[in-house]
Amino acid sequence: MPASLQHEALMLAQPVSDDPRGFSLRQSLLLAAPAVLCLLAFFVVPLSTLVEQSLTSPRLGLQNYVRALGSDLYLLILWRTIRLAAIVTVLALLLGYPVALTMSRVSGRVAGLLAICVLIPLWTAVLVRAYAWIVILQRQGLVNEALLGLGVIREPLRMLYTEGAVILATTHVLLPFMILSIFSVLRTIPPDLDRAAANLGASAFATFRHVTLPLSLPGIYSGVLMVFILALGFYITPALLGGPETLLMATLIGQQTTETLDWGLAGALSVTLLVITLLLVGLFGRVLRLEGKG
Repeated sequence: MPASLQHEALMLAQPVSDDPRGFSLRQSLLLAAPAVLCLLAFFVVPLSTLVEQSLTSPRLGLQNYVRALGSDLYLLILWRTIRLAAIVTVLALLLGYPVALTMSRVSGRVAGLLAICVLIPLWTAVLVRAYAWIVILQRQGLVNEALLGLGVIREPLRMLYTEGAVILATTHVLLPFMILSIFSVLRTIPPDLDRAAANLGASAFATFRHVTLPLSLPGIYSGVLMVFILALGFYITPALLGGPETLLMATLIGQQTTETLDWGLAGALSVTLLVITLLLVGLFGRVLRLEGKG
């Protein structure tokens, strides 16, 4: 039998695969089943329960949503949550992009050192980092002691339990997520593109503006999306470092479930925050896609 015919016979004898990587449809469903079950058990079911409670507790109707959206206090807390999450996201992007760009351009010990500096905060509990910021920002903390020692101030500043403390600590906690998201995309950009742009007469800024930045937009989108969503639902850091003037939606929802036991209102607040988050994420994604096309 000719070699070509043997090869065709072997190809015909192999099972037909619905996936170009060699997995059949059944195998693909079996591999995806654990993730789908986890999603259903730990996201869809709890979310459905919250929606049901928001519509049925204490009685059937939309009273909980009227209370959530009709209260100036709740709307103020919602606006403060979105505003602080946006500020944290912008700060994380401005601080994280240069670090990610540097990590993608260096190698050897410097790259390893930068990676360690980024990863070590992720290995530390959020609660520990929040208490560390309390030590730093309190009236007898490191910052006030240093300023008093230098003669910059005459009495300790009130930095703890303020909006600035919440923004600073939250940015510190979420910064690694932004750096790693952008770095994962920047490291895939061929360095030959920068050299080609330089050979064509482009300056370093023009190369970054027209080559590096557009190609890194997927990493920026994923980083901004992750940081923004995490900041919207942050609970421990605002609860420890913020005061009554910095009450956020996560803390408010926690109070409704643990102190007042008003699960209907907590569900309405949660669903409202989720819908607004999805709308903002969709709007940002559309703007980013338009920017990438431009």
